[in-house]
Amino acid sequence: MAAVEAVDSAAPTWRGGFGRLWTAAVTSRFGDALRTAALPLLAVRLTDEPLVIASVTACGYVPWLLFGLLGGALADRVDQRRAMWAVDTVRGLLVAGFALAVGLGHASIPLLLLLAFSLTTLQTLFDNASTALLPSLVDRGALSSANARLMTGQQLAGGLLAGPFVPLLLTAGVCVPFVADAGTYLVAAALVASLRVRLPQPGPRPAGGTLRGEIGAGLRALWGDRALRAVCVSTLLCNIGMGALIATLVLQVTRWLHAGDAGYAAAVTAYSAGSLAGGFAARRIARRLGRVRALLLAGTVQTSSLVLVGTVRHLGALLAGMALLGVMGMVWNVNQVTLMQQRSPASMVGRVASAFRTASTSGAPLGALLGGAVARWYGLNGPALFAAALFAFAVTSLIPARKPDVPVVAPDDGAGAGRAGC
Repeated sequence: MAAVEAVDSAAPTWRGGFGRLWTAAVTSRFGDALRTAALPLLAVRLTDEPLVIASVTACGYVPWLLFGLLGGALADRVDQRRAMWAVDTVRGLLVAGFALAVGLGHASIPLLLLLAFSLTTLQTLFDNASTALLPSLVDRGALSSANARLMTGQQLAGGLLAGPFVPLLLTAGVCVPFVADAGTYLVAAALVASLRVRLPQPGPRPAGGTLRGEIGAGLRALWGDRALRAVCVSTLLCNIGMGALIATLVLQVTRWLHAGDAGYAAAVTAYSAGSLAGGFAARRIARRLGRVRALLLAGTVQTSSLVLVGTVRHLGALLAGMALLGVMGMVWNVNQVTLMQQRSPASMVGRVASAFRTASTSGAPLGALLGGAVARWYGLNGPALFAAALFAFAVTSLIPARKPDVPVVAPDDGAGAGRAGC
């Protein structure tokens, strides 16, 4: 197979399927951000036990560890469009029922835990189906631009726009953010259901094939590709580092820098603003450097940013470091997802995507625990330096994947095709 450049040459058109998918994704992320911000505030009203409050957030990780790979296998078996709108409809009804219970005064910690676990369990199918569906809506040459626009829109809606709305909605009633979230799910479901797209027909499954066997085939496809394997390992290391940083950032800002709550809010805003800028830069950097080299640049700059955050005891240095982390984090995410979509056989995109996401999710809670231990024993700036070391290892692990940059696997290749060029 002739190698083709793994960098986009076109932009997706807004008319038709991609515009509707983008609108659905951004609308849903806005509602998710409302719910994510409102759940801890509701939990604080129900209990003052920190471990119980933290368990509400933890329930948002556990289903990925339990069902992430299964969700990827199902996404490759079913009609992704139908799976997405069906899942969003169910999620909308679940959140609406929860909002009703809260409005009637029946909120409880077990109910919060059940909601968080159920929504994330459904998300394991939705997110993998969405990743597998995108290549059917845009040309393969436009995947990077499409991913950048999706992620930038979601970051804008969830990272910057939704936050200020939560206090306003809560003044109207503690159930109102959840009512709004339910509405966004149902709007997104309607938009996805209206898509008219011709999906590639999956090949016949072997006689006696099982989900377990299909999951194994997806893992082998991921591990057998040098570039994808390297990016997966690097992403896991980065997520452990980011988990350590994010879990302890409030302590570093308020106690090590003595910058107070305003300083912490400024740090979060700087990261979100940097992520938006990174969404615009990701495709340009990849076109100039190539996909893997863009990841190498992103990881290197993030390593330097973390060293800055962990060594310079000044709020300005922290804000600059967080902004750079956001910029290069988005460059990393866009190019990682696009590389995975381009190199995965069309019939296995869901399974490869689920392996990526499962690795990412397992890294975040592990990193949070390690970050707490490092902060306790080595100082409140220790997690940032610990994260810098992990990012440095992540960059090093990417170097063997560069040769000279990664060719794309053709969309109709089988699980083992196209590997000779790696």
